[in-house]
Amino acid sequence: MKKKLIEVALPLEAINTASAREKSIRHGHPSTLHLWWARRPLAAARAVIFAQMVDDPSSHPELFPTEEDQERERQRLFRLIEDLVQWENTTNKEVLNRAREEIRKSWRATCEENKDHPQAAELFNPDKLPAFHDPFAGGGSLPLEAQRLGLEAYASDLNPVAVLINKAMIEIPPKFANMPPVNPESRKQKDIAPGGWKGAQGLAEDVRYYGQWMRDEAEKRIGHLYPKIEVTEEMAKDRPDLKPYIGQKLTVIAWLWARTVKSPNPAFSHVDVPLASTFMLSTKTGKEAYVEPIIEGNSYRFTVKVGKPRNIEAAKNGTKLARGANFKCIMSEAPLKGDYIKAEGVAGRMSTRMMAIVAESNAGRVYIPVTKEMESIETQASPEWKPEVIISGSTQYLGVKPYGMEQFSQLFTNRQLISLITFSDLVEEVREKVHHDALAAGLLDDNRSLITGGIGATAYENAIGVYLTLGLGKCTDYWNNLCTWAPHGEYMGHLFTRQAIPMTWDFTEANPFSSSSGNWEGMLVWTVRVLRSLGMGQIGLSSQLDAQNQVTSCQKVVSTDPPYYDNVPYADLSDFFYVWMRRSLKVVLPDLFATLTVPKAEELVAFAYRHGGKVKAEEFFLNGMTQAMQRIMEQVHSTFPVTIYYAFKQSESNSEMGDRKSTRLNSSHRIR
Repeated sequence: MKKKLIEVALPLEAINTASAREKSIRHGHPSTLHLWWARRPLAAARAVIFAQMVDDPSSHPELFPTEEDQERERQRLFRLIEDLVQWENTTNKEVLNRAREEIRKSWRATCEENKDHPQAAELFNPDKLPAFHDPFAGGGSLPLEAQRLGLEAYASDLNPVAVLINKAMIEIPPKFANMPPVNPESRKQKDIAPGGWKGAQGLAEDVRYYGQWMRDEAEKRIGHLYPKIEVTEEMAKDRPDLKPYIGQKLTVIAWLWARTVKSPNPAFSHVDVPLASTFMLSTKTGKEAYVEPIIEGNSYRFTVKVGKPRNIEAAKNGTKLARGANFKCIMSEAPLKGDYIKAEGVAGRMSTRMMAIVAESNAGRVYIPVTKEMESIETQASPEWKPEVIISGSTQYLGVKPYGMEQFSQLFTNRQLISLITFSDLVEEVREKVHHDALAAGLLDDNRSLITGGIGATAYENAIGVYLTLGLGKCTDYWNNLCTWAPHGEYMGHLFTRQAIPMTWDFTEANPFSSSSGNWEGMLVWTVRVLRSLGMGQIGLSSQLDAQNQVTSCQKVVSTDPPYYDNVPYADLSDFFYVWMRRSLKVVLPDLFATLTVPKAEELVAFAYRHGGKVKAEEFFLNGMTQAMQRIMEQVHSTFPVTIYYAFKQSESNSEMGDRKSTRLNSSHRIR
C-alpha cells in the first residue's frame, strides 16, 4: 500500500503560520457565516486532506529512484502546500487546480495499480475521485476544504445546528451555482453579461436583497419600539457636549441596563438596587463618560456625565465589591453577597433598570441620560411567544442558571423577543416573495423542496430561508440580555466570546435598525460575504447522523475532528440558537427540526451530569467513541489513511482510548 505524503512529512511551519493568521481574518471567512465552537483552521484542513490523498514520492521509486530525487519532489509538493494554505488562495483557481491535479495524478496511479481488483470499476475508477466524509462535521471546515479540492463532500453530525451550517456551506451553493439572482432589482440590470454570476454570487445577491426587504418590513412593524431620542435643552443644561444636538433626533444604537435586586437593608427593602459592574461608558482619553447614581431620599436615579470622574476607581467598579456576584447596596452600602443575589434571582425578584442611552452622531458616540419614554417602551412591550425551553447543562458552562434564569426566554428582554419573533416570521413571508420572483425568473415550478432534491423555485426559496435564518442566528448572539458594553472601545460585545453562557450584571440592548454593532443589516453582510466565495466545487450533502451508527463513510476518504472528552457542551449551547432556527425552518426542514431541543443523550461528550457521575460519563464516552472509530475503519476507502484531529483532556483517558484502538480497530487502516 502506497504511503501518502502525510505519513512521511509536512511543511508544518507554513501550515501553522497560515492557520494562526486565519484568526485575524474576518471578512468572507466561513467562520463568520454562523457561530460554531472549536472550528478547525481552513488552512490546516486543506493541507491535511491534500497530503492525505497525494502519494509520497517514496511510493514511486520508478519515478524517484534515489532519496535525493524523492526529497526534491517532496519539496516541490511542500511548495504547493505553502501556496495552498494561504488565505488569499482560498478561491484561487490556479492554485486549487494545481492541487486537484496532484490528487488526480496519485489517484490515477492507485487505480492503475488496482486495475485487476475484483471491484475495480466501482472502487478504482480513474475518472472519478472517491468522495469525502466527515462524521463529526461541526463547523464544516473539513468538508468545505475537501469540496474545494475537487471531492464530493459529505458532512454529518448529530447536532442540527452543525448540520444546517454545513448545508449552507457545501450542499446548497453547488445546487444553484452560476445562477443569476431572481430578485426583480437584479433582473432589471442590463450591464451584467450572461454567465457573469459565478459560484454562489447570484444566491448571495438574493440573500442581500431579500434580507434588506425583511429589514425594511420589520422597521414598519416594530420601529416604534426603537425610537430616536431628541436632545432637549434640559439634557444639555450641564452638558456642553450635547448643545450642538439640541432639537435633533439621534438614532439610538444601544440601551445600557443593570440587573437589580431588592436591597437587603430593611430600611430600603422596597428599592431595586443595581448590580453594576462598572459605571464607565467611555474610558477613551479625552472622551471619558460615565453614569452617576443620584440618591434622592428613598430612591435613586441615574444621570450621565462627561469628563474624568472625581473618583475614577469608584466609577470603574460600579457597585461591585469583588469578583463574582459580590456587590454593595447603592442606598445603604450594605454588601450584596452571592448567595443573597442567587436567592433573589431564584425567587423571581431580579429585575432590570436602564442606566444610559448611547446614540450616534456625526462626531461619534453620544451618551444621554435615561428618559421616561425610553424606560416605558420595555415595560409596554408584550411578545406573543417565548422560547420557554429549559436551559440544560452544567452551571460550569451555563452561568445564568444559579440566578433563576432557567429558560431561554429569560435571556432576552421583551423588546428583543418581539424583534426576534418579527424577523423569524418574516423569514417565512420572504420565502413566498422569493418563490414568486423565482418563477418569474424562469425557475422550475416543480414543487420539490430542498430536502427532496429540488432545484426549482420551491428549493430556491427554501435555500434563501436557510441563509436568512443563519443571519438571524448571528443577530441572536447580539440581541440578548447578556451582551456587555466595552468602555475602552465604545462598542457592544456579543454573547459567545467563549464556549459558555456566562452571567452578566449590566448588559447592552442593541438597535436592529441602527448602523452600529448588532444591527440586522450588518449581520447579514457577513453572511453574504461568505456566500459569495462558495459554490465553486463538487456536490455536497449534509445529514443528521449519529457517528456510532452512520454508513456514509463507505468507500470514502475520511478526515474528522471528534468532540474532545468534556471540553465543550455543544448540544447545551446550541439550544440557544436552535429554538429560533426551529421557529423559522421547521416547515422547510421538518426532520432536522423535529425535536424541541438539540439531541443530547447520544452526544459523545463525557459530562457527569448526564450520565450519573464521572465514571459512567467516561465509560459512555470511551465506548461511544470507540464504536464511532470502528464504524469509520470498517467503511473507509482502503487506499487512504484516516486523519483524526484529537486531544484528550485527561492523560488516563488517552491511554485507555489507545488501548481500545489497538485491540479493536483493524490495524491495516492507517490513522493519522
